[in-house]
Amino acid sequence: MKAVVCKAWGLPDSLVVEQVAAPVAGPGQVLLDVKAAGVNFPDVLIIQGKYQFKPELPFTPGSELSGVVSALGAGVTNVKPGDRVIAFTAQGAFAQQIVVPAQAVMPMPPGMDFDTAAAITLTYGTSHHAVVDRAALKAGETMLVLGAAGGVGLAAIEIGKALGARVIAAASSDEKLAVCREHGADATINYSTEDLREAIKAATDGKGPDVIYDPVGGIYAEPAFRSIGWRGRYLVVGFANGEIPKLPLNLTLLKGASLMGVFWGEFAKREPKANLAAMRELMGWLAKGKIRPRISGRYTLEQTAQALNDMAARKVTGKVVIVPDA
Repeated sequence: MKAVVCKAWGLPDSLVVEQVAAPVAGPGQVLLDVKAAGVNFPDVLIIQGKYQFKPELPFTPGSELSGVVSALGAGVTNVKPGDRVIAFTAQGAFAQQIVVPAQAVMPMPPGMDFDTAAAITLTYGTSHHAVVDRAALKAGETMLVLGAAGGVGLAAIEIGKALGARVIAAASSDEKLAVCREHGADATINYSTEDLREAIKAATDGKGPDVIYDPVGGIYAEPAFRSIGWRGRYLVVGFANGEIPKLPLNLTLLKGASLMGVFWGEFAKREPKANLAAMRELMGWLAKGKIRPRISGRYTLEQTAQALNDMAARKVTGKVVIVPDA
């Protein structure tokens, strides 16, 4: 089978696509034919050895996918060959086939297409864990989303609206902000052309947001945190800007505010029942049209480097997917 292989730490163009041995499902495992694999910003970091964990070289990147069950290992009873499923895995999704633990597989809801199924696990799981579990956003509160046109950003907007909150989207271009409005943002801020603190003040009548969702970091973190409302919750989701900010901790005291770390992968591993409940709520919202993943691009296996380069250059709105057999 064909797979994308990372043989040495480096930028996306160092990846290769080659024929590798087809995997075989062992006890408790499921062999899947991959139909689509979601591309996420952590993939850009993982292949450079800059993420929270480092796979052993060589490896195939990609952590979320949709596909069809091809074969079962001994003892697997929760799925059968031919089932359409969603899976989340540490690595290996950018390939024609993958073996995953049976407990990492969930059925695709009726009527869902493979692209959408491959785009919902990490981004919506991360944002649900952040907004619902960590920040406990309530109806009537205000949430500011930085990097709002990206995958987790759009997911956060939609989840905020599903909870009845007012959502302010901040992004780097008017085109990206138009996408945010399409997904429910009540107000927008272009932080490339506007003073972020003044714009937040104007958008919140000087009160500041109750929750700030930050997957960007870098230069936007401190002005955003200085603008947070009393008892505000600041969600540290990631550092797409490339710089880990250093925040003056006296601001937490002055605002009675909380800094909250968000690491969905660890949450899903440590609290699988809570994660499953979150996924069920997300699927319910999807069925009701309250969330609708935006797929802005489809790439072949051979175009994986381009997909990751586009992600790194912040050219992507919503999600893009790798389609192995395209």
